[in-house]
Amino acid sequence: MSSQIVVLGGSGEGLLDRLRAVRADGDVPLVGNDRWPAAHWDAVRELAASRPVPAEAAWATLTSGTSGTPRIVLRSAASWERSFEAVSALLASPGGADAEQRILLPSPPASSLTLFSLAHALAGGPRPVLPDSADRAEATVLHGTPQALSAVLAAGDLPHLHTALIGGSHLPAGLRAEAESRGVRVVSYYGAAELSFVALDTGDGHRAFPGAELEIREGELWVRSPYMALGYLGGPGPVCTAGDWMSVGDLATLEDGVLTVHGRRDAAILTASATVIPDEVEAGLRTLPGIADAVVLGLPTDGIGALVAAMIEPEPGAAVPTARELRSLAATRFTSSHRPRIWFEGPVPRTESGKPVRAEALRRVQAGEVRRCA
Repeated sequence: MSSQIVVLGGSGEGLLDRLRAVRADGDVPLVGNDRWPAAHWDAVRELAASRPVPAEAAWATLTSGTSGTPRIVLRSAASWERSFEAVSALLASPGGADAEQRILLPSPPASSLTLFSLAHALAGGPRPVLPDSADRAEATVLHGTPQALSAVLAAGDLPHLHTALIGGSHLPAGLRAEAESRGVRVVSYYGAAELSFVALDTGDGHRAFPGAELEIREGELWVRSPYMALGYLGGPGPVCTAGDWMSVGDLATLEDGVLTVHGRRDAAILTASATVIPDEVEAGLRTLPGIADAVVLGLPTDGIGALVAAMIEPEPGAAVPTARELRSLAATRFTSSHRPRIWFEGPVPRTESGKPVRAEALRRVQAGEVRRCA
């Protein structure tokens, strides 16, 4: 009998046992989010049942959908298992203490970030602590997004926390410094649902994850590693070449072994005669005083292609800057072509793994659902 994708609810209670049971039956678990509307659950179930599942598939996750179009990614058991040893070493207790590791997983289990740690737990990795767990205060390590790390530091309720493994989106330097000042070692990483771990940053820039090879071809990052997914349900899979190199379309540079990712090629904004990479502008905006996060988008405009716009999320308790203040601040960071011309107040829409969702930000702007900065 062939394998099938089994769509599970995302409730934390008994989830690990349900995952274990599905895997024991030879089927492929895909965890949903209990906050999804019924129509979305129906669409995911329909998609999961629409195509045959390769025999080697063991796990299914949804892409983060920053483009607004999530897809089901299939991967073998080995593609994650091969990285467990390296991840365990990253999460090891200081001084080699042998106390049981408990890993706090704030992101929903529908996120590939969290599902990876649940798969690791089934193979003997750290014991999962989900947000509503009674033993939350016993967590020793964290695997989550920068937003999750910020919330944990603000709450100050994890006295045993010693290491944070952070992915999903950009980690501000100030957040790393704050965590480390409180005795929490921070390891951030770059990866993708299709690629798994690609590069690690322990404070000196992103460098290749053990076993991963990186190349830049015409400005685009290509990866070869034993951790890559099988492909998308029903295909076509991620772009590959001979030798099993894979790209998900991220623009990047690689200098002296340090990887800098600039964002997806297909997210570039064409405005007048310039090409603007949103990730680069967003990184600059996050350095401005009073701004916690930002998402940059292109507003379709006759004659120039698109107008660069930004949706900002102020720091907690900070006043929303005026458009004039924002324009003045932006002039100190960007060339004229890369400065946002229109500003909107957040909050920034994000995926379950914490990445800004530009498609949703654009929809909200075009629907008049967000306030324009005066």
